[in-house]
Amino acid sequence: MSLDSVRAFLASHAPDIDIIEAGSSTATVAEAAAVHGVAPGQIAKTLSLRVGERVVLIVARGDARLDNAKLKQALGVKAKMLEAETVETLTGHPVGGVCPFGLAQPLPVYCDESLRAFDIVLPAAGARHAAIRIAPERLAALTGATWIDVARVEAS
Repeated sequence: MSLDSVRAFLASHAPDIDIIEAGSSTATVAEAAAVHGVAPGQIAKTLSLRVGERVVLIVARGDARLDNAKLKQALGVKAKMLEAETVETLTGHPVGGVCPFGLAQPLPVYCDESLRAFDIVLPAAGARHAAIRIAPERLAALTGATWIDVARVEAS
């Protein structure tokens, strides 16, 4: 069902983008990077957070971590990660396949500035084995996302 909702979204809004279905799981950043042959940072992970009374999605590069101080400054209140069951109920996507496309209900989407380090990123596409290749700017445009700076990339 979730993969189908992403297919429908892309067919309507971006018919030129193909969903890549892998033969194995791409549910974690490490798995996705290995399967797609890209750096972990190019995996665009979608995080589901409760911010006060709202639920928001933040898309950040795969090797970044949310910075709580930056998050509070950008969104005005402390944010809390949602439980897996709540994530699937609100987004329509299973954890490991969560993306900002084809959502079960409209949710505010934010793209972290960290994504702009890459020409192409790979967010999930509604299933633990599916993704798309997309430019960060187009991802933000398709989802109506607001750009914010809430993540930090650890030095390697």
